[in-house]
Amino acid sequence: QVQVVESGGGLVQPGGSLRLSCVASGNIFTINDMRWYRQAPGQQRGLVASIDSDGYTYYADSVKGRFTISRDNAKKTVYLQMNSLKTEDTAVYVCNAEGWDALRPWGAWGQGTQVTVSS
Repeated sequence: QVQVVESGGGLVQPGGSLRLSCVASGNIFTINDMRWYRQAPGQQRGLVASIDSDGYTYYADSVKGRFTISRDNAKKTVYLQMNSLKTEDTAVYVCNAEGWDALRPWGAWGQGTQVTVSS
């Protein structure tokens, strides 16, 4: 079984920065896509950014130019560098990863980490 655990959330002022991390562990042979989602109160969960095993990235329009997703395959970790944070970035940020063990595909979701942008 594969688990992913997020860290790095917190309270930051508008214009500030945070770096989120998500580490995968367990029966992992390969990790394909790694993604960050977010969910604000009363809103649906939405994709923020993703990165595949070749390093190809995707960003939601709302975070382009401000957020950067990266990964360290040796550490089985994905990062989300968030700069120029706005109050509307306030949400629970959830990590998702997909890959294969020796025999079958797996998918895993984290519990989420709270990001609050407020003065």
